Amino acid sequence: MNCTQMSDQVFQLKVNIEEDGYLFEGLWPVPNGVSINSYLIKGDKTAIIDLTQDIYELTSSLEQQMEQTGVNIEEIDYVIVNHMEPDHSGMLRAFVEKNTTCRIVCSAKAAPLLEQFSSVPMGRVDIVGDGDTLDLGDGMVLRFFMIPNVHWPETMATYLESEKILFPCDAFGSYGAVKEQAFDDQLSDERVAFFEQESLRYYANIVATFSPFVEKAIEKLSSLPIDAIAPSHGIVWRKNPSAIINHYKRYASYAKGPAEPEVCLIWASMYGNTGKTIAPLIKGIKSEGVEVRTFRVPQDDLGHILAAAWRAAGLVFAMPTYEYKMFPPMAQVIEDLMIKKVKNRKVLRVGSYGWVGGAEKDFRTRTEKAGWDIMDSIEFQGAPGDEDLEAMEQAGKELAQKIKQFCSK
Repeated sequence: MNCTQMSDQVFQLKVNIEEDGYLFEGLWPVPNGVSINSYLIKGDKTAIIDLTQDIYELTSSLEQQMEQTGVNIEEIDYVIVNHMEPDHSGMLRAFVEKNTTCRIVCSAKAAPLLEQFSSVPMGRVDIVGDGDTLDLGDGMVLRFFMIPNVHWPETMATYLESEKILFPCDAFGSYGAVKEQAFDDQLSDERVAFFEQESLRYYANIVATFSPFVEKAIEKLSSLPIDAIAPSHGIVWRKNPSAIINHYKRYASYAKGPAEPEVCLIWASMYGNTGKTIAPLIKGIKSEGVEVRTFRVPQDDLGHILAAAWRAAGLVFAMPTYEYKMFPPMAQVIEDLMIKKVKNRKVLRVGSYGWVGGAEKDFRTRTEKAGWDIMDSIEFQGAPGDEDLEAMEQAGKELAQKIKQFCSK
């Protein structure tokens, strides 16, 4: 991988994780890979923004790209730490051992984490606050903005005034490996659409819980003239930087609802009885012109389920009773949706039971504080009869009608 020259004095150093079975944050499959981006800025002095995680030989790749810029580790004057999560600071421990004079620039909340995560002594740390600047010389001035909880409390964004480039760390990021062509204006419309879609899944998996803080960060940065947005994951947006900002605005708005006029249908079946309800449910929903995305648990990936649920105004949960409770994989999905604060949704729950029920009571108890408008559930014993299947189709239709009314307000 080669470094990417963004301007005469600004370079992107990127590495990709594309290992089979790799789980981002130890949780989220990334079948299309994920990039981790650092940025090097040359003035009279040189700064690097963020340092990648020390795995899969990424460190050696980053060092090789750094040398392509004509700078080696010992010549870096400042390391800008926008965010202390190890995928952006994992190389820092080894870096400060090789470069014994560079200054570490970070927010006040990041400073104590430097010592704990990377053994950086506080005597080498420069703490910055909102609006503070760092002059690298030769016209290169960095300005810092605190954007806490996007998505850790210590996160900040760095802005290069002369080039009008925003380096927002995890904000405005996306999944997907980035090849030699790192800019939106170098990619086909199809490829840009891919990164836009991956930004939704990234947002739902990583940032969704903190949507109110995303909105505050966007508002804080709104007055900046921005020619390019250079996140720590994904492509650089310079053709139309407002595109990714508007996507994130929309994603954050889904937290309050209504989201998009569509349904995320999540189902599980032990012996096929609950599974028989899926086709009539879909038929009823689609009869009202409402799109539906369908997932089965535990077979389908939670990361994709979260993305679909985050953008959908309607949710359907179809699952059997299991030992007087919800089917365990479905219970876990619902718990994760609540952790990510998927609220203000129209919801339908259906399912089968054997000798006795219990899933319905468990579902209502667990979702009591979810902020969902839950329709009357439909349960049946054993296999569904014709009347049950007709009721499923009608319930799907009624849910779709509710969603259309909800989204039209």
